[in-house]
Amino acid sequence: MSKQHILVVDDEPGVCEVVKRYLERDGYVVSTAATGPEALGIIDAERDIKLVVLDVMLPGVDGIEVVRRVRKDNAVPIIMLSARSDELDRVIGLESGADDYVPKPFSPRELVSRVKAVLRRAPSDNDKVEPVKPIVIGGITLDPGTRQVQVDDKSVELTAKEFDLLWFLMRHPRQVFSREQLLEQVWGFADYIDLSTVTVHVHRLRDKIERDASKPERLVTVWGVGYRLAAE
Repeated sequence: MSKQHILVVDDEPGVCEVVKRYLERDGYVVSTAATGPEALGIIDAERDIKLVVLDVMLPGVDGIEVVRRVRKDNAVPIIMLSARSDELDRVIGLESGADDYVPKPFSPRELVSRVKAVLRRAPSDNDKVEPVKPIVIGGITLDPGTRQVQVDDKSVELTAKEFDLLWFLMRHPRQVFSREQLLEQVWGFADYIDLSTVTVHVHRLRDKIERDASKPERLVTVWGVGYRLAAE
């Protein structure tokens, strides 16, 4: 099996070198970039990149803008890094389309664990895909084969992780899941990941599948427990 290609983007050479060394030790092929424009160029040119580790604070184009531009036509998983611990920064990063958010300073071993967890949930070009019938629940039609979603007969664009979250919930309608359980089932790894990651993705998903996101009827909160997908 060919080694998976990862891009590490940080304007601190020391961070790039440490992360590169740890990832290569685990068998990954690693490229690095120091600026937003350089990262965008590599992502556009190197179509075999399976995951991006991306710092928020970058010269030229910051990390959040890089994510927004990438998400226009690319679902490659992205893990964001930031020295800023403000929760608002984390929420903005996740809302822009990142799959995970790791605050600096971080443990390189923890970051590698996050990379493995995200890649486990990402579709692989080498995977044998068995035909799966579309799921239809409460006005939502989800096609696992094409990864397309329609809500009330209108197509909606979901990020890779939003799709995975909705797909999991639609396979278990009416069942309540805690944020910890969703991290384990959808992200593949609950340790180290901030629970707000789930909260942000739920809010983003509601914006796309609810008739009124302020009064959710499909993806509902079970107070003190978690979330469930209501089945009409």
